[in-house]
Parts: sequence; structure tokens; C-alpha cells
Amino acid sequence: MQTVLRTTKRLVLRKFERADLPALYSILKDEEVNTFLPWFPLQSLEQTEAFYKQHYLPLYEQGRGYAYAVCLKADNVPVGYVHVAPDGSFDLGYGLKKEFWRLGIMTEACRAVVCQAKEDGAAYLTATHDVNNPRSGAVMRRIGMRYRYTYRELVQPKNQLVTFRLYQLNLDGREERVYQKYWNASAVHFVEAGL
Repeated sequence: MQTVLRTTKRLVLRKFERADLPALYSILKDEEVNTFLPWFPLQSLEQTEAFYKQHYLPLYEQGRGYAYAVCLKADNVPVGYVHVAPDGSFDLGYGLKKEFWRLGIMTEACRAVVCQAKEDGAAYLTATHDVNNPRSGAVMRRIGMRYRYTYRELVQPKNQLVTFRLYQLNLDGREERVYQKYWNASAVHFVEAGL
């Protein structure tokens, strides 16, 4: 995990801290924000602290991956998050409080993470979105990702069958590379024409 903060015109991307738990809770408790995320909306600050300890602290302690709070420069309070999974998928994920939707904030944050990943020598990033959440796919396209394929997966703990689109951005110039893990794991996979 990079200790150097990433900044953009409007944003600071930094590690979450314990003092951020109320802000993180305000993001993760919102049902609309969490509609397309794999976990259920959180119900308390205690659940938020457990989430923080499970999803953020191990990455910070091991120095692996990117797991940033997305904050406005004006007040440095988290309004969203962006992360890259440290496994072989290098899956880019993000979430944003709904009052900040449609302002280009997540595109700006994700571009900063792409720059950081490229500077650090990452070969590629992937990202997936539920086909029922096309705005997430629009963020992926705006940061230069290309659609590769569609697949179905039973998502836990919600126990929902979801059709995902996988996007990929190859940072090392190897445009022919396609991350195959989800394709191979899914009995239902295909390439949609025109995407």
C-alpha cells in the first residue's frame, strides 16, 4: 500500500483511519449506494468497525494493494472509496455517496488510481459491473478500460445470480491480454456485440 497520498484537482485519496468510521458508515449503510455491491448495507458503527478491520487494516498492515478513502480537498472527509484487489484480478472497485453522483468524482478518483498503478509497474487492471448498473460501466470506459466479456456468478452473501460485464485496462501495452478467471469459472459466459 502506498503511503503517499494521491491528489487530483478536487480530491485527496488516502488511507481510511479510525476517525473516518462515521463517514465510512454513511457510505456503507445507504441501501441505494449498496444495491450493486456484494455485501448488505451496514446497520451500525460496530459493523463498520468490523468491516474496516476486515477489509482495510490487513491491506494497510501488509502494504498490499490500494484501498483509498476518496475525500474532497475542501474538508478531507471521505465521500467514497476506491480499491484495487491485491489478488491476480487487480479488480478495481469503488463506491460513492449518492449526493456526489454524476459529478465526475469517481472518474477522477479512478484515473488517479490508474496512474498510481501504472507508476508502480502494474501490468493491468480489471473491473466488473452488474449489467443493471450501466453508470458503473461508464466510469470504466471513461478511464480507458475496454469491455472484454460478460459472465454470470452467484454473489454471496446476497445469494443473487448476477450478470457481470468485465472491463480491462492493460497498462503494459499488451492489448491482447484478457483476464480469463471469471470466464473459466462461469458456466454462462459470452461476448456482447457492440460493447
